[in-house]
Amino acid sequence: MISSLQNALSTPYFQFRDIAHNIRSITATTTKSCTEIYFILNPSDYFSRCCHHSMSALRKKFGDDYQVVTTSSSGSGFNQPAPEKKKKRQRFVDKNGRCNVQHGNLGGETSRYLSDLFTTLVDLKWRWNLFIFILTYTVAWLFMAFMWWIIAYIRGDLHRAHDDKYTPCVANVYNFPSAFLFFIETEATIGYGYRYITDKCPEGIILFLFQSILGSIVDAFLIGCMFIKMSQPKKRAETLMFSEHAAISMRDGKLTLMFRVGNLRNSHMVSAQIRCKLLKSRQTPEGEFLPLDQLELDVGFSTGADQLFLVSPLTICHVIDTKSPFYELSQRSMQTEQFEIVVILEGIVETT
Repeated sequence: MISSLQNALSTPYFQFRDIAHNIRSITATTTKSCTEIYFILNPSDYFSRCCHHSMSALRKKFGDDYQVVTTSSSGSGFNQPAPEKKKKRQRFVDKNGRCNVQHGNLGGETSRYLSDLFTTLVDLKWRWNLFIFILTYTVAWLFMAFMWWIIAYIRGDLHRAHDDKYTPCVANVYNFPSAFLFFIETEATIGYGYRYITDKCPEGIILFLFQSILGSIVDAFLIGCMFIKMSQPKKRAETLMFSEHAAISMRDGKLTLMFRVGNLRNSHMVSAQIRCKLLKSRQTPEGEFLPLDQLELDVGFSTGADQLFLVSPLTICHVIDTKSPFYELSQRSMQTEQFEIVVILEGIVETT
């Protein structure tokens, strides 16, 4: 089947649309997509053309070594046919990296989300995170202020406000607003001044200990949730650039699928590793239909080429040999085949 793919190179240019790959990173997430795969004869000339948007940003960092060659759609070099309009295909992973799968008919399984409440809160949208953050603190503050007011009410402190011979539970707490202010002074560790707890109130001491423990738990949970939410590497992915198209061409005498990746920031990605998955549906000889069959694309695992050092744009290569899922595909079958290429870029951001 390699010969059939090599025969496709006898014509200057073949275009295949709707073959996308999406980039998702664990510690430094990035999401871009290739919308087309090309058979080309000169990959160096092609990459300067197909990476125009990505490499124009990289040129600002790396200088003239990565100067973009601007070509028009009607220019010489490629005799591009008019693209055919095709029906938009549904993807498992969108081009922005979002998983396009929604779980339905869970029944009573929704309660499992509450068993992992921390992750559930982190996965919520920002508006719900802020709403829960404000609501939790407001309810906790009002509840504890109400408890201090209840103690003052039961002991009769509210009715003996101006009795100099009487020792209240909390000095100068005569109503709910004053009880709320006392709680804020205690919770925020401002320091006691006009209002303070006395030693004649054992129930107040117990409530004070409970308030300290509850406040620490709420702070650790909500502040930790907000910190994890803000430190997610979603925005870091915006400075990891990928070529707009993937190309199939000869390299080192082998038919190779190629695309490029580059890092715009001066801070490096530590232990950067790239993997590729081919997603497609198939039917087994027994008649079972597999809607999501995953195949691994070798991008240098055996040679260590999958370990990236992103100081300059790199070309990621997948050799189409007998072990490749594309080995049995001809030019004609690739035009009608339905599949997705999902590229997973993993790494640790140096600054974090």
